[in-house]
Amino acid sequence: MLREKKLEWTRHVRAKMRFYGLSEQRVRRVLHTPKRIEEGVAERTVAMMQSAGSPKHPYEIWTMVRDMSTTRRVISAWRYPGVTKPGEPLPEEILRELRNSSHD
Repeated sequence: MLREKKLEWTRHVRAKMRFYGLSEQRVRRVLHTPKRIEEGVAERTVAMMQSAGSPKHPYEIWTMVRDMSTTRRVISAWRYPGVTKPGEPLPEEILRELRNSSHD
């Protein structure tokens, strides 16, 4: 039986979850069943996305993780208003936040 890695939460992701009103369970759900997986902007990271909202007001929930040897470090999470195209780069605001934050 394949065992899931233990999740490690950074202070940065906790602050982002508070800011965007995301619960730990909602972020776990994105990690468990992502609609799309892309290469993350930070070194050795992966970004996972799930669609949410309504057809009139769609948004996406993104989570960025880095796999360590025995754990999966959750680095960031955010809500993106609207719908992104696969392979589309992240908005500059998100990139700036990720570059400026320390990955505790």
